[in-house]
Amino acid sequence: MYLASRTRLAALLAALAVGATGVTTWAYGRGGAPEPTALGAGLRPSVTEGTVVQVVAHPDDDLFFMNPDLSRSISTGVEVATVYLTSGESDGRNEAHGPHLEDPARPADRAAYAEARQNGIRAAYAEMATGDRTSAWRRTAVPTAGGGSAEVDVLVARPHVSLVWMQLREARSISGDNPDSLRGLWDGGVTALGSQLTSGTPVSAPFSYTKEQAVEAIAGVFARYRPTTIRTQDPTPGRSPGGAFLDHQDHVYGARFVQAAAERYAKSTDAGAGGAGFGGAGFAGRPHFSVQNYVSYPNSSLPPTLGPQAAEEKLGYLKTYAWTDRRDWCGSPAGCGDRKTATRPTGAGWNQAIRYSRGDGTSWLTEGVSGRLWAVAVLDGRMAYWSRGGPGTPWQGPRFLPGAGMDTGATAARLPDGRVAVFGTRTTLGATPGEYGRALVYAVQSAPDGPFGPWRSLGTPDTKDIPGTSAISAPAVAVDPAGRLTVYVRDSARTLRARAQATPDGAFGGWQSLGGAGLQGDPVTATDSAGRRHVYAATARSVLAWIQPSPDAPDAPYTPDVSDAPLRGPFPTGLPATTGPLSASPRGDGVGLYFRLPGTGAVGTTLVTADGPGPSFSPVTGAGGEGGYGAVGVAGHLLTGRAGAGTAGLSGGPGGAPSWSESQMLYTGAPAAVAQPDGTAVAAALGLDAGLHVTAAPPAGSGPLGGLPPSSPWHGAVPPPTVAQAARAGSGWQR
Repeated sequence: MYLASRTRLAALLAALAVGATGVTTWAYGRGGAPEPTALGAGLRPSVTEGTVVQVVAHPDDDLFFMNPDLSRSISTGVEVATVYLTSGESDGRNEAHGPHLEDPARPADRAAYAEARQNGIRAAYAEMATGDRTSAWRRTAVPTAGGGSAEVDVLVARPHVSLVWMQLREARSISGDNPDSLRGLWDGGVTALGSQLTSGTPVSAPFSYTKEQAVEAIAGVFARYRPTTIRTQDPTPGRSPGGAFLDHQDHVYGARFVQAAAERYAKSTDAGAGGAGFGGAGFAGRPHFSVQNYVSYPNSSLPPTLGPQAAEEKLGYLKTYAWTDRRDWCGSPAGCGDRKTATRPTGAGWNQAIRYSRGDGTSWLTEGVSGRLWAVAVLDGRMAYWSRGGPGTPWQGPRFLPGAGMDTGATAARLPDGRVAVFGTRTTLGATPGEYGRALVYAVQSAPDGPFGPWRSLGTPDTKDIPGTSAISAPAVAVDPAGRLTVYVRDSARTLRARAQATPDGAFGGWQSLGGAGLQGDPVTATDSAGRRHVYAATARSVLAWIQPSPDAPDAPYTPDVSDAPLRGPFPTGLPATTGPLSASPRGDGVGLYFRLPGTGAVGTTLVTADGPGPSFSPVTGAGGEGGYGAVGVAGHLLTGRAGAGTAGLSGGPGGAPSWSESQMLYTGAPAAVAQPDGTAVAAALGLDAGLHVTAAPPAGSGPLGGLPPSSPWHGAVPPPTVAQAARAGSGWQR
């Protein structure tokens, strides 16, 4: 029952190698890999590097909502530290839920139940790292920058794996207004939140944190581990029509504390890391970092994203955590796992899903003036950009636009004169709870290849939303032939909203309501060969479409009794359910729409044409290869996305028998791709090391089976500096 994580990963890789008939798989850096062509000669293939710090509210949030990203990171050998903000003590009874299973006469022991959950987590992590749930841990108490103490557990056999237990009191209610909670601490319901120490912890004395101290304590953990990737939950999952959060309040407010701590860590320049503890708030020379947010409870109502093997692997670790076999392997009176989870270790279907609440867009790579490429992404809470002058020239970057508070996820758009516009959303934490909010912002180059102008705000369509809960999506951006920009976002009510320029470089008009209901993820847009704009957004059951009836029709709500109405929709597409993230790209006479199919994660595609009163969709076809998850970057016939083992994969896409290649690199967010005038395609991904990684593929049809094998392996766009260069840099570029 308890298989080694590496064995499970190998099984996934083996499944990829088998594939469908006529599909081949190779991996640079592995036996049997093809030799790179001259373009790729001398390049060091990318492998997974960096340091990952995960911060979750409760023990098991990582196993339910961040796996298989978690297990695959551990398997690569990168440093992984998971921080648990609360002890997850609940009602203090370590027993299964359900009729005849609970014993109301059993006395509550919150310290013991919290210890049982710790035991289960240590077992699951030991199994992911070594295959042996009983593998030993070294447990110590460490002072924090907030004036308290944390328990730090290091896996002896794999010391790159650590667990940090902050041991704060949990809310003990999914949505109840309990002041003694992370929510109460953030909103000012209490001035300090106390600890809930577990039985058996090396932390000897209770403590409490003010809001300021809690932020400082988490920032101190970041300073100790120096992450290049921070994983956390969703600070703005939205609310139900009745006003209740769509997620556990500890998940929401824990993520907000992480936002505040990451912002503080990013700004810190103190020398030293506070010794062996968590006393330092940062130091010069810290590496760049990205942030990945994960969907939690809302996965229950959405289609499964994982294939059967990945879901079964994830379930195995959850069963270990839940102590389903009841064997007393740990010798603790508190129990060896979380028995509340034992009756349903799948959660509410959570073992079959993993989703990113932000950063799943693929439109962050674009061409400016002919041949010059621009990539944008959020690092350190700031908008970063890289650029390349032309084929064969080196990439430069990252450079940064001014201003902090940027959310994960960025969109780049090319204007007709070759300038680039960058869009994203910015969260303002504010001095009071009511000032917490999110707005759409953009910046445009002053001239082709020139500097970016200042950030300008487009505000938010959520003017009637309860303050501090804006769940607007990342933007999709369209540019008309005159250079007018239009942005599309999903608002907190799950409808489509738009805001457009009346003139090129002019002011934007007000927010328009374009309808739709139950929209998920980010909208996407593309323009077909006739100049008609298409906009698509996924729902839990299908996909909705909005399409211009003519190239020059401005954006406005559809009016049924006007024959020349502008952008029309939403149209029901009749497409099957998708796992959420969509990609759209011009193809032939229409637009190719790309998505993953629930339950397998296989890539599906359809061609959308708009010659009649409404859109027409070709039958959905597969793009070859085994399943994965997350968005798919598209450039012509080039597809890139997560392969079954979580690494960056590349395919020739539709036409012939597409072949998929797989790298040895895990990445964050979604990949992007762009086709250049000569037909060469370039793909980019942000690695767990917070570095830009790229690969190139020749024009369609030049490879075996009509596919597009890489002409260079995935490799770091900007090579690490030499020792001398790093010394001259002073502040230190690190990866």
